[in-house]
Amino acid sequence: MSAQPDAVVVRGASARLGGRTIWSEVDLTVEQGAFVAVLGPNGAGKSTLMKAILGLLSPSAGSVRVLGGSPRETRSGIGYLPQRRSFEASTRVRGVDVVRLGLDGTRYGLLPPLGPRARARRRQARERVAEVIERVGATGYAQRPIGELSGGEQQRLLIAQALVQRPQLLILDEPLDSLDLPSQAAVAALLQRICRTDGVAVVLVAHDVNPLLGYLDRVVYLANGRALEGPVEQVITRPSLSELFGVAIEVLRTGDGRLVVVGQPEAPHHHGHRREDPA
Repeated sequence: MSAQPDAVVVRGASARLGGRTIWSEVDLTVEQGAFVAVLGPNGAGKSTLMKAILGLLSPSAGSVRVLGGSPRETRSGIGYLPQRRSFEASTRVRGVDVVRLGLDGTRYGLLPPLGPRARARRRQARERVAEVIERVGATGYAQRPIGELSGGEQQRLLIAQALVQRPQLLILDEPLDSLDLPSQAAVAALLQRICRTDGVAVVLVAHDVNPLLGYLDRVVYLANGRALEGPVEQVITRPSLSELFGVAIEVLRTGDGRLVVVGQPEAPHHHGHRREDPA
């Protein structure tokens, strides 16, 4: 039996938007079952890289392979959780129904044909939704309106929605945004467990590496139109980031173990300060 292909393989890739090169000569490999964070300052191109992996943007040079094929060919094997804001408190849709949208969102709300096959499909769908809700630890509140839930509870249900189709690759854009520190740690631990037990590769865009420390396998740091990839302790260091940025960068570790990156061309960046990333 041949080995499964890597979840993501990027080789010598470049991306251009509006006549401007966002990044170039990017190399990246995400193995099956790996937990990888994409980091970098505002405008470095983190979201652009996610779009290339999702097949929403073609590289101007080089190649992007996902699950052994082109991103557009293998899109059905990708679960995607876009960046979001919290649901309004008035949102009455139940959490279980939000998860179900990931399974049959194109048909949701339509009554399927009656008959044994239709009943069997509905039963299988209910079982799968219940299974994935239990998988993310949300069974206790999935029947409640999602607007009543905390940010961490909502995020677990949205992760369940992205997992319900059994993807081989899960991409999440800022899933820890607006969560408190305990919820960030809980979501990071959940994602690591999904990687380890289900063999799903997880690629996560983040501005703050600190809640993810101890859970990640590797990081990709985008800056200055380039990318540096490897374990956290090898990438987020003074020599590595100084070479990447082309200026002197200091990496400090605080008494509680948090990382602080000082000296980037933009304002000094603490891995915990939220910014928008238009690229």
